[in-house]
Amino acid sequence: MIKESTLSPETALLREVVGAGDYWMHEVKQGQTLRILDLEGNQAADTLFYNAHDTAERYSAIDTIREQGNVYLTAGTKLLSTEGNVMLEITADTCGRHDTLGGACATESNTVRYALDKKCMHACRDSWLLAVAENEHFGMSKRDITHNINFFMNVPVTPDGGLTFEDGISGAGKYVEMRAEMDTIVLLSNCPQLNNPCNAYNPTPVEMLVWDKN
Repeated sequence: MIKESTLSPETALLREVVGAGDYWMHEVKQGQTLRILDLEGNQAADTLFYNAHDTAERYSAIDTIREQGNVYLTAGTKLLSTEGNVMLEITADTCGRHDTLGGACATESNTVRYALDKKCMHACRDSWLLAVAENEHFGMSKRDITHNINFFMNVPVTPDGGLTFEDGISGAGKYVEMRAEMDTIVLLSNCPQLNNPCNAYNPTPVEMLVWDKN
């Protein structure tokens, strides 16, 4: 569902551009609003969410899909945790839908899906591992890498229940915005994938914006 935001970038508390292949790891406080902005279009932003006070509680794709009765995420979707709590709610979305089934690219999947010589190409799971290693104050490790959302990514479900990767449906300037319902650690990998059309074979930057509680 397309829904425009009423928030202005000029009033944002924080604005940071994340290059293709880079990560972004920050705590978003309860009541604050986070926007992920697709600067050039067709990018994929693989994102994990954790309870900032207990990282064992984190985003659950299974619970979110079950409770909303839809495999795609958009405005109005409540992102549920493994404890059944609402972590964030998508309050604005100019893309229309987002994937939470396709998972994230990894060196192993690069090998299986594409070719042996693709194994060492940079992958989202590598970005997440680097993030937790460089941000020890969050107390996380590779064991905490779990369900993620692929914002802006187009992964249609086939009639027989399979998944396919298609050209993205996002465009330059489109965004998704969500309000934190608890203090939440956000860990984003701005996908560097060059082997499928999720980002038109051309990874590009995204911008992260945070507004304080109104």
